[in-house]
Amino acid sequence: MKFQSVLAIYILFWTMALFVVLPFGVRTPEEEGVDCPPGHAPSAPHRFSFGKAAWRATIVSAIVFGLFYAKYLYGWVTIGMLDWASPPR
Repeated sequence: MKFQSVLAIYILFWTMALFVVLPFGVRTPEEEGVDCPPGHAPSAPHRFSFGKAAWRATIVSAIVFGLFYAKYLYGWVTIGMLDWASPPR
């Protein structure tokens, strides 16, 4: 697999991982014990750290991409193993 392909697939994994980890560790103003500022939704995060979310996404995507790439290299799952891919008898 070309380096550009590996990079593009990793970026896709990272983007998906970012959306998966966004809700974790977020606290609302009510949970923090402060008043909700006017004009903000009560469910909005009190503080948001993109750095923490990006770091978590990097860890998750590295693990998942590592499994994906190992599957690619070692052929753990092939087209022949999938039932829906085999022709009808």
